[in-house]
This record gives sequence, structure tokens and C-alpha cells, in this order.
Amino acid sequence: MLNTYFRVIVGTMVLLSVVLTFYVHQNWMWFTVFIGVNLIQSAFTKWCLLETILQKLGVKK
Repeated sequence: MLNTYFRVIVGTMVLLSVVLTFYVHQNWMWFTVFIGVNLIQSAFTKWCLLETILQKLGVKK
């Protein structure tokens, strides 16, 4: 269940950042870069802040 929530939230954040980049300002692209860097970092360290937050909110693995 954790993976489902994680993927929905991250996917929504990426789409939101693309929409904001297109309609608001180009600097919103840095939000997309931030998301990508965090995904790469979590692959190497096996730690992700979003997963920690979701677990504390009671989402089961």
C-alpha cells in the first residue's frame, strides 16, 4: 500500500510542477529537478522522507 501512495503522490507532484512551469514561471522546473534528485538519492540510500511521513501517518507497507 505504501508504494501505491508513494507513486500517486510523486506522480502528482511531477505533473503539478510541469503545469506550473508551463503556466506560471519557468523556475518551477527546479521543483521537478528536486523530485528527480530525491528519487535518485533514495535509490542509493534506501531512505525517503515521503515514505517516513507516510509511515508515521499510518500507511502500511
